[in-house]
Amino acid sequence: MTASPLNSSRGHLFVIAAPSGAGKTSLVKALLERLPELRVSVSHTTRQRRSTEEHGREYYFVNVTDFHAMIDRGGFLEHALVFDNHYGTGRATVEKLLSEGKDVVLEIDWQGARQVRAAMPDSQTIFILPPSRRALEQRLRNRRTDSDEVIARRLRDAVGDMSHWSEFDYVVINERFEQAVDDLARIIRGQGEDLRANRPSIQSLLGDLLHSESF
Repeated sequence: MTASPLNSSRGHLFVIAAPSGAGKTSLVKALLERLPELRVSVSHTTRQRRSTEEHGREYYFVNVTDFHAMIDRGGFLEHALVFDNHYGTGRATVEKLLSEGKDVVLEIDWQGARQVRAAMPDSQTIFILPPSRRALEQRLRNRRTDSDEVIARRLRDAVGDMSHWSEFDYVVINERFEQAVDDLARIIRGQGEDLRANRPSIQSLLGDLLHSESF
């Protein structure tokens, strides 16, 4: 059996990305409940806070001026512009946790994941896919937080996001929620070799997600 990354003296960084609506946030929350030794790095964002969110819990909500000031100081491990809003991961917070031997999860998009891989090549990256396009659309509508126009834009952009799946070390399909959490936990424990992104079994799903009729 492969040794678990959780046994190392220095922490390991796990990057989890997904198209909007694939269930990333819910999965990461359940993963942290399953593996309480994990730490999550709270990102900064310039988007408006939703009524269910708290500053410092889901995100650090900052204005555009303050965000750009952090960029100028080199304060971000990664940052990106997504849906007209800025998102970024504080470098100092992540480095401190890793140096303390904590394993850290970043919940970011593929653009941020690419920057993290460049900055920290030892990081392990995981991409979450929905089981179908229909399921992705339904999940976005079930949120009841976005207008039809925003949902349509998210669905169109999802195809572009999902086209970057091959840049990741692992791919998890969120068809059955508990199974997806189990898969994530196995990857964190160093037991997810069968979930590698290059496995042949996901090729038919990728064909449906990336090449069928557009949203």
